Amino acid sequence: MTPLFSYFTDAVLRAPTIGTMLMCLVAALIGSLIFLRKQSLIGEALSHAAYPGVIIGALFAGFLNFDETQELYITLLIMLGAFCTALMGLWIIHFLETKCKIHSDAALCFILASFFGIGLTLASEMQFSHTSLYRQSLAYLYGQSATMTDLHILIYGSLSALVILVAFLIDKELQTISFDRNFATSMGIPVTVITNVLFFLTTLTIIISIRSVGVVLMSAMLIAPAAAARQYTNRFHHMLALAALFGMASGFFGTYSSIELTKFLSIQYPNTRLVIPTGPMIILVASFLAVFALLFAPERGLILRLTRILRFRHQCIKENILKSCWRIGPTSEIPISQIAHYQNISPLYLKYICHRLVSEGWLKKTGHAHYILTNEGILQAAHIVRLHRLWEVYLASYLDVGGERIHRNAEEMEHILTPELEQELTLLLNDPKEDPHHQKIPPKEDFS
Repeated sequence: MTPLFSYFTDAVLRAPTIGTMLMCLVAALIGSLIFLRKQSLIGEALSHAAYPGVIIGALFAGFLNFDETQELYITLLIMLGAFCTALMGLWIIHFLETKCKIHSDAALCFILASFFGIGLTLASEMQFSHTSLYRQSLAYLYGQSATMTDLHILIYGSLSALVILVAFLIDKELQTISFDRNFATSMGIPVTVITNVLFFLTTLTIIISIRSVGVVLMSAMLIAPAAAARQYTNRFHHMLALAALFGMASGFFGTYSSIELTKFLSIQYPNTRLVIPTGPMIILVASFLAVFALLFAPERGLILRLTRILRFRHQCIKENILKSCWRIGPTSEIPISQIAHYQNISPLYLKYICHRLVSEGWLKKTGHAHYILTNEGILQAAHIVRLHRLWEVYLASYLDVGGERIHRNAEEMEHILTPELEQELTLLLNDPKEDPHHQKIPPKEDFS
């Protein structure tokens, strides 16, 4: 296995590693702006719109009789062609949306399919007329960072620096427009100009990055790091920083896993030529980071949210059982079958909850499947009843809610009322003694 630092020093590995990291960095930054503006499909459309330009640039290089030794000129022509057709696609999208009143999704899909079809048609002709240039153009379709040289680092590094510099200079304007376009207009910000600059940066980013992950997978590289970063923060600049970090990590570990897995497979299967492409591996790493964030991010992660929901429901059921026991009789020995009458849960789960309440000191088991509230359990249950009935008084007195509605609402609110809210309700309602159903409200002094 190759040491990690060799990927930044080795003459062969250095260019693919640094090149892909630069590409993924700038793609993640611009992708965050696209993501916040809810225009995720624009990257897919423009990357496919760039492909005819790739072929046209390669054909023009063939017309000028450039050979493989003039790689710099060929690369620049290809990128110039891709940039021009991507901008043309962007202009047509704008024309279809504003002049023809076509919905943005339809316009984007139309450009995506039509331009990509034109590119494939031109490529099918070029594979016979300019075979070597056709092979070079395939690197932009599927991605081929392994063949990068230090020259590519210079080219892509310069373009990446340009994108980052422009984005930094209009940072506040981009941020304002991304979150509130109308407010930006009222502040005198030239919204149309800034929007055009953002689209220019997006197009340039796509041209920079398709050499790494290819036309087909470009949109994933724009959106995956941004989607992952969004799960961890609500702050704009923190999101940009995290997206940049995830983008660079995707570029490095995608390149690293591609090379190492290819070497491993060549050792295990020496008679078979198995190659793990770098572009798809970069997308797989970025997708893994996004999926991991969607599942396990501290605030937004699905698994952790479900865990908090289940924990809250578990706590609500425990409190409901204590409340039921208090209503049946605070000092009565209650069979579990009677407790089950008030709870809509399985018998096995009910037994588990009662066991937990016993271990926590709220209930005491007195016989076979019989329970009684402890002194602490009586106080806790009475406090829950107090919160329930205080909220019923508030709904009936201040919101004019009556009947069964106040009971259902109080059943939910009793579990989330904080001590501060309890104190405010007590003061607001002048410490009521009865609820709207003329039931006694346990006094606060009992819990002091």
